[in-house]
Amino acid sequence: MSFFRWSDNNTLILQCHLQPRASRDEFAGVHGDSLKIRITAPPADGKANAHLINFISIRFGVAKRNVKIINGELSREKTLAITGPKNLPAELAITPAA
Repeated sequence: MSFFRWSDNNTLILQCHLQPRASRDEFAGVHGDSLKIRITAPPADGKANAHLINFISIRFGVAKRNVKIINGELSREKTLAITGPKNLPAELAITPAA
């Protein structure tokens, strides 16, 4: 299984494994069936989730309102929905929706 899939309405669904309190924000390869993402924010008071949404919105070229955590808000394993991504980071090898 891949860490991403496209839904019917040009929304990218991304399975993520989050590593908070990292030394830098980055995509860090695959962890099982999830994309491992390292972020610098601590996992307290929603800071990691807010930081993740900001990081993803910048990397995929969308507004923060277009990135939603649809599963796993209190877990390291998260499912994100990215509506209308304008950029597809080359290091992720994600293909556009057909």
